[in-house]
Amino acid sequence: MAERAARKVRTGIVVSDARDKTVTVEISDAIRHAKYGKTVRRTKKLHVHDEANDAHVGDTVRVMETRPLSKSKRWRVTEIVERAR
Repeated sequence: MAERAARKVRTGIVVSDARDKTVTVEISDAIRHAKYGKTVRRTKKLHVHDEANDAHVGDTVRVMETRPLSKSKRWRVTEIVERAR
């Protein structure tokens, strides 16, 4: 039987929780520019499945890659690392 590849895990901040069982999470990544060496911050917004509707705007969450759940959702919330104040 074939071994399944390790699933990607990312940490980000919830920027929208308006939809049912879905949150939008912004993932931020700092990389060094290949030519100039300056640190460049890149952000990406992911649509993430939140079964319990537990995450809210400002929360820091850990998300894991999963099978396609809809047209745009390929991630799910695994844990809420820190609540918004």
